[in-house]
Amino acid sequence: MTRSLLAVLALTLATPTAALAADKPQKASAQTTLDLYVTAQEAWQMLQKDEKALLIDVRDPIEIKFTGFANETDIHVPWKLAAPERWVEKRSSWGMKANPDFSAQLNAKLAELKAEKDTTLIVMCRSGSTRSAPVVNLLAKQGYTQAWTVVDGFEGGKLKQGSSKGVRAVNGWRNSGLPWSYKIDPAIAWKPAVQ
Repeated sequence: MTRSLLAVLALTLATPTAALAADKPQKASAQTTLDLYVTAQEAWQMLQKDEKALLIDVRDPIEIKFTGFANETDIHVPWKLAAPERWVEKRSSWGMKANPDFSAQLNAKLAELKAEKDTTLIVMCRSGSTRSAPVVNLLAKQGYTQAWTVVDGFEGGKLKQGSSKGVRAVNGWRNSGLPWSYKIDPAIAWKPAVQ
């Protein structure tokens, strides 16, 4: 083998996640300062190859109750919480509010699991934009260098046509045949701080 071919092979083996990078999302809200993006399928592969990698779910517990939970989840801390007092007329639904204890709760879980600044952290929300991306940016500010966002999230994208148009049934963790359940591991499930 030539020296350059050996160098490429060595680099590929030394950085297995480089080959898994998903395309940079078009929406600015889904982009991160680290520019590390994976699909749910790629996230699964990373978790299988790296026993120290951690999957972090930042969805609201109510969402998880009704849509399911990835079996591989290591940390569950919601970035935002449902706010029944905030009706959003435009969406014809309830709004969300920031989890005021998010940083402290996430950092406590990362410390408990002995995460290093170069530990692979894979952050997932529902569809991969307004929650996972800001969490990745927060982790980057804290010095984490391998914080990835799952671009298709847990539920994936919406169907564009048919009788179920608008339903999130395209890609994502749940729709990619990856292991998930409605049963939530009580050791991982987020519990609000007692006031």
